[in-house]
Amino acid sequence: MPAVFDAQRAKDIIDAHLALEGPLLPILHAFVEEFGFVDDAAVPQIADALNITRAEVHGVLTFYHDFRREPAGRHILKICRAEACQARGCESVADHCLADLGVDWHGTTADGAITVEPVYCLGLCANGPSALFDDEPIAELTADKLVGVIEEADAA
Repeated sequence: MPAVFDAQRAKDIIDAHLALEGPLLPILHAFVEEFGFVDDAAVPQIADALNITRAEVHGVLTFYHDFRREPAGRHILKICRAEACQARGCESVADHCLADLGVDWHGTTADGAITVEPVYCLGLCANGPSALFDDEPIAELTADKLVGVIEEADAA
């Protein structure tokens, strides 16, 4: 997925969704699918096409965590921070991971390899703490297990 915004391709995506009822969310999802993020330049383009304000587009874009406003890393690590995972030690695993990678939540490593995001429940509560690495679930997460997953991805 390219991480470069293309205004013509953006227009094509918007046009393909205009006939839908409530097209804003499908358009934003399509942008993330196509570009990996929703560029700030797309906000007025979307607003104009849908006859809504830029503030409305911005509000939806910033409310939902799955919509990125800048390119993500080559790999996405989502660590569950919901109550069940907290009770099973996710915070210490997350703290260790963030420190090792040198990023904060929603941050991307300097080499562009990994973006780390918090999520609030992956449905793996009985096997927590849990995470998703490139949409693959990881149950019973430990710092060592996470290091292994990251090293394996780097080797691939």
